[in-house]
Amino acid sequence: MDEPGNQRGYFAQHINSIREYNRIAGIAEIARRYMAMNAFDGILTIIGVLMGNYLAGVRDAGIVIHTGIATSIAMGVSGFWGAYLTEAAERRRDLVELERILLTDLGQTKIGRASRVAVIIVTLVDGLAPVLAALIVLAPLFAARLVGNVLVSYVLSLAVALLGLFGLGAFLGRISGRNLLGYGLRTVVAGLVAIALSFLLEGVGL
Repeated sequence: MDEPGNQRGYFAQHINSIREYNRIAGIAEIARRYMAMNAFDGILTIIGVLMGNYLAGVRDAGIVIHTGIATSIAMGVSGFWGAYLTEAAERRRDLVELERILLTDLGQTKIGRASRVAVIIVTLVDGLAPVLAALIVLAPLFAARLVGNVLVSYVLSLAVALLGLFGLGAFLGRISGRNLLGYGLRTVVAGLVAIALSFLLEGVGL
């Protein structure tokens, strides 16, 4: 049986390796960008699901939840596959180009391992970000029976969505060193526009 000290040393070694891979491949910066973009897409997509169901007269929280989960799964699968294929191709191209310049195989070097770890982490972030964002927005609908009114759950879910958009905007503002409130309001506007367009389309009979 491994000693606790050995286990701590094992994990510390892996953490240090990941930090070094991040320094080599810039993993954190890319993953952060994917996380923000895909969480944004996930929230806006679920806003569309909520508005579509509400305007269609759906008052069964279960239907909305199933539709939302199915949509979030589709987004997650799309994110996994798209990010893996794109990131793997880009990383492979860069590695091959570097190998051509250095005239050596870098596959088993720290550079090669950093490239592979970057693909895995970015793929996970890209796939999970929209799914988690969508599930958070749908959370009030899971509690619809406790609330006792599905219309209230619709409103709460939209409120959570707008709050999530504001949080993403503030996060981007912090990264860019700009005004957090300003960035937060910009992303909230995107959600409000999506809601307004849904009502507009309903008004013209589409």
